[in-house]
Amino acid sequence: MKNNSVHPPKWANRFLEWYCKPELFEDLQGDLYEYFERNIETKGRRRARLNYTLDVIKFFKPYTVKKLEILGQLTQFIMFKNYFKTSIRSIGRNKLFSAINVLGLAISMSVCLLMITMFSEVKNYDRFHADYDRIHRVTNAQKYLENEPNLFASTSVLAGRRLKAEVPGIEAATIITRSFRADAKVGDNTFPFNAPWVDNDFFKVFSFNLLRGDANEALAEPYSVVLTDETAEKFFPDQDPMDQTILMNDQNYRVTGVVEKPPFNSHFKFSALISYTTYEQEERKREENDWWLNWHNMWSNYAYFKLDENTSIDQVQARLTSIADDETSPQDQTKIILGTQPLTNIMSGPDMSNQIGESIGNQALWILGVLAFVVILSAAFNYTNLSIARSLRRAKEVGVRKVVGATKKQVFTQFTIEACIISVCSLIIAYLLFFVLKPLFLNLSPEMQRSLKLEHEPIMLVYFLLFAIGVGISAGFIPSLFLSKLRAIQVLKDASSTRLFSKINLRKVLIVVQFTLSLAFIISASIANRQFKYALNFDLGFDTENVLNVSLAGNDPYLTKAIFEQIPEITDISLSSHVLSTGSRYANRAKSEDGLDSATVYLSQIDHKYIPLMGHQLLAGTNFVKKDKVEKEETVIVNETILNKFKLGTPEEAIGKVLKFGPESSLIVQGVVKNFHYATLDSEIECFAFRHQPQNAEILNLKIMSDNILNTRQKIEAAWLEFDDVHEFRGSFYDERIEAAYSEFEVMFTIVGFLAFITITISALGLLGMGVYTAETRLKEISIRKVLGASEGSLITLLSRGFMWLLLIASLIAIPSTYYLFDSVLLSDQAHRADIGALELLLGVIVIFVIGFMTIGSQTWKAAKSNPAQTLRTE
Repeated sequence: MKNNSVHPPKWANRFLEWYCKPELFEDLQGDLYEYFERNIETKGRRRARLNYTLDVIKFFKPYTVKKLEILGQLTQFIMFKNYFKTSIRSIGRNKLFSAINVLGLAISMSVCLLMITMFSEVKNYDRFHADYDRIHRVTNAQKYLENEPNLFASTSVLAGRRLKAEVPGIEAATIITRSFRADAKVGDNTFPFNAPWVDNDFFKVFSFNLLRGDANEALAEPYSVVLTDETAEKFFPDQDPMDQTILMNDQNYRVTGVVEKPPFNSHFKFSALISYTTYEQEERKREENDWWLNWHNMWSNYAYFKLDENTSIDQVQARLTSIADDETSPQDQTKIILGTQPLTNIMSGPDMSNQIGESIGNQALWILGVLAFVVILSAAFNYTNLSIARSLRRAKEVGVRKVVGATKKQVFTQFTIEACIISVCSLIIAYLLFFVLKPLFLNLSPEMQRSLKLEHEPIMLVYFLLFAIGVGISAGFIPSLFLSKLRAIQVLKDASSTRLFSKINLRKVLIVVQFTLSLAFIISASIANRQFKYALNFDLGFDTENVLNVSLAGNDPYLTKAIFEQIPEITDISLSSHVLSTGSRYANRAKSEDGLDSATVYLSQIDHKYIPLMGHQLLAGTNFVKKDKVEKEETVIVNETILNKFKLGTPEEAIGKVLKFGPESSLIVQGVVKNFHYATLDSEIECFAFRHQPQNAEILNLKIMSDNILNTRQKIEAAWLEFDDVHEFRGSFYDERIEAAYSEFEVMFTIVGFLAFITITISALGLLGMGVYTAETRLKEISIRKVLGASEGSLITLLSRGFMWLLLIASLIAIPSTYYLFDSVLLSDQAHRADIGALELLLGVIVIFVIGFMTIGSQTWKAAKSNPAQTLRTE
């Protein structure tokens, strides 16, 4: 009978548990307990406890003692050091393959570093404001009948006022209207001046650093202005700018504050701020019909608000929706839906019209991110492919390591570390390439230069290193996994018989995927280039040749016109409110004479010379009558589309009929012009009207006839500088403006073309590696075939045929998929676009086949030229 009340000493048990290996502890303790029970019955309790303690001490021997933790860590360190040395030696022994991997990864990683820096910079936009996560902007979605809504970053003043007055849960809200322009006269100096109107709650929403003045009162009074420190120094050098006066538009403005210049990572930049009460006062003087307060006047106004800490954005959105419903009558064909957008989402959010500052947009970021991922994927495939191919030569190494005791985990770790070392070496080269690519990327477009600097904080270097290690682990995962699964006996007996090499299909798949991506890049670049050329050569329906558009910069149009008329190469001059077909559009609501039909009508304000100078074709009626200033607007010239919208009949029948623009202007149709493209080619032709308002012109259109255009332009610029020494000459030819309007295609062509070059280079490097490997492993076969009479050409054909098949499969995948991507997705919303032809689709295939054949053929030819007797003797 066992005595369960007697137990061995606790401290002896604890000592046993402390030193004994876990896998022996349970058995050893069980045996000692049996002896302990037996000793209790035969020798008594005291002797049993003593014997148990002595037995525990006796078993404190090397085979029972577990390794100390510090010894384990030391072992791991030694093992890591061993892995590192082995990897460095392996990289050194395989110089060509290591160089191919390092170079391929470095090229692709440089693009990724550029993208990481850009994403980081975009993410940090507007985060310098206090409580930036509670600041939002009101947006508008304009929806006509059942059409897709157009998104606008702007809203109406009325929406902003109702937001401030009626929406609960808002800590502060501010309204901004752009753009106040004037010549600022300070003493004897005159400066061009441009600023937004902002209300007195501006500094309650935003945390721009107000250096001087009272944030609560600085923008309260009419004709108050807050200058940035940069503008204040420019206007009042070495003076105190506070309470100074600036004369603008015959009105004295008082400086009531100085604010620090907005940082680069602010989407809203300004050189000064004008009090909103000034805008309200001026608008009340100018307009009797309060159009500036109309719900549909949403083109130049912005509303921002800061949420209360305990309010959700959904609550505000619900109230804004209610306001929009309240302002929309059932008869309205065009509805405006109010929405909200977080401040931190403006740079990377959905693409919207009427942005108050720069915005890259999520679509562009996604495209760039995916392209960078594809490039790094291609380089990772190279590493995987070459590593698997080289496995035959390293199988015996793995077998020997396993025989001497290496585990799967240790082999896997060794090859993963090798991949990480290559990746980190690539990072060093990639970081140098980053500084080469950075200016090239920023110079792609002026928008890039205004939005990005691509500068990074030191912490980003840590992110780069983590990224490189991640790339190394990803690229080395499959080769490490395969090599770690090798069975030692089999690979030492006959390495070529191992099942590892049945995975050859994986390498073929990776090559096909790699060249499919390369082909897709080439085809995409070709299509983008064709679209760009198509847009530049598109017949807009009027003549833009040798027309120089000059901004008036606030000058009197007739005085400026008189200056240019003295230059003999200028054959004609007309006035217009803006330059058509380059992206800028202005619109009014128009109604039929009976008021039953209404529509948005895009317009341009011109003088009587504009239509003949630009070569518009009049289908019926006449041009505007010659008038230097139109006191009362009476007539309008419309396009063909407006006839169908308002059911005005044929062009001849429409002459003399009336259209209402706003509550005051009933205009008689004086002429009908043939439809032309007043917007960019992604838009359909809609209702358009020329209005006879030369006094609202901001652009002079100069028709030039000269054999030396450059010299004539210099004459024009010299005449401008003599006439106006305050404003910079801003003139460009119509064709240049159109080219700038479609620069997105040019940027796309440049980026995709560059990435195509990178992916082709990486793929060609990978193919070169595979060619070298194939030639090495089949050298004996090549020699035997040559001895038996095979020609060098037949040997090249034999060894290249397999790779050519892979390229053909890649072509069959890339061509239809890229065609579908552009035809049905990317260009599907383009109203006018170039057809995708066979040249764009096949050009890439030809390039890839030529590069592939030359790469593989060169290595095979080199092997075929070797002396077969020498080769067979050494083999």
